[in-house]
Amino acid sequence: MNKEEILQLLHPMKLIGLGGNPALNEKIAGILKKPLIQTAVHHFSDGEIQVNIGESVRGCDVFVIQSIQDPVNENFMELEIVLDALHRASAHRINVVIPYLAYSRSDTKTRSREPITAKLVANLLQITGMDHLIVLDLHASQIQGFYNIPVDHLHAMPLLAQYFLDNGIAAGEDDDLVVVSPDHSGAKIARDFGQYFNAPIAIVDQRTARYDTEVHDMIGNVKNKKCIIVDDLIDTGSRISSSTKSVMAAGAKKVYVAATHALLSQNATDVLNELPIEQIVVTDTIKHSHYPDRMVRMSVDLLLARGIDYVYNDRSIHKIFDEQDRLK
Repeated sequence: MNKEEILQLLHPMKLIGLGGNPALNEKIAGILKKPLIQTAVHHFSDGEIQVNIGESVRGCDVFVIQSIQDPVNENFMELEIVLDALHRASAHRINVVIPYLAYSRSDTKTRSREPITAKLVANLLQITGMDHLIVLDLHASQIQGFYNIPVDHLHAMPLLAQYFLDNGIAAGEDDDLVVVSPDHSGAKIARDFGQYFNAPIAIVDQRTARYDTEVHDMIGNVKNKKCIIVDDLIDTGSRISSSTKSVMAAGAKKVYVAATHALLSQNATDVLNELPIEQIVVTDTIKHSHYPDRMVRMSVDLLLARGIDYVYNDRSIHKIFDEQDRLK
C-alpha cells in the first residue's frame, strides 16, 4: 500500500461545494473524480441560514469550495456556518477553496475611522476553524499575511496569456503588442503579464485635475499597437471603459482585455458592450446569467483541482508555479 492509499484510508478526501458557483464546483469535482457531499442549505424567511451536511466527515480532510461573490454577505455566512459545522463534526483538516475572495480591495486603511475589512474576513475564517486556504488572484498579494495558516495563492494570468498565444493574438517577441495597466497600482500585473509575450507595458495615468475632472494620459507608446488591458477584476466596467478610451485616443489600433474575475456589477455588461474592444478574456470564478458580447471565459477548474490534489497529498504546490513560469 503506497502513501496515497494510506492517506485515503486514514483521512479520506471529501468535497463540499456551496452556492457561490455550483457549475465550477461540479467541474472541479469531476476532475478529481470525487462526488460533492450532499449539503442542504436552507434560507429562512428572515434571511437566516441553516446547513445540514449529508454524511459523516469525522477524520476526513474536507475541501469546501465557495466563491464569495454577489450576494457577498450571504455566500460568506454560508461558508462560515459550514466551517463551524465541520469543526463540530470532527473533520480532521478543514481546507477552504475560494476562487473569488470578496473584500480583498479593502486591504489597507486610507482614511480616518476606516476598517481593514480584508483582515476582518481573515480573522473570521480562522476563528471558525479553517486550517488551509487556497485562493485565486487576490486583489492584493499581501493579504496572504493576514492569515496565520498556510495560504496557497494561485494565479490565473498564465491561463489567460495562453489563450492569446494559442489564438494568434499575441506571440513571443511580438513588437506589435503592448500590455496596458489601467492605473499605476496595476503596473506589476501588467509587467508580469507582458513577460509571456516579451511585450512592453504602458500605464493609463489617471489624475484628478481642477473642478474634479479626470485627466487620462498614457505613459508609454501605444500608437498603431495591439493593446491588452490587463486587470485582476472587472467590476462596474468603468475603469476598463476609461482605459479603452485612453488607449484609443493615443492611437491604438486594436484593444483586448484580460482579467481574472468578472464581477460585472450594476450595468457593466452594457458598458462593456458599447466599447470598441475585440475580445474580453476572463475566467469562470464568478457565475452570471448572461455575459457581455465578445467575452471569452476560461475555466480555472483544472488549476484549482490540481491545487486541491497537491495540498491533500502534501506535495509542493510550487510545481504549478514552475510550469506557469516556463510559459514566459
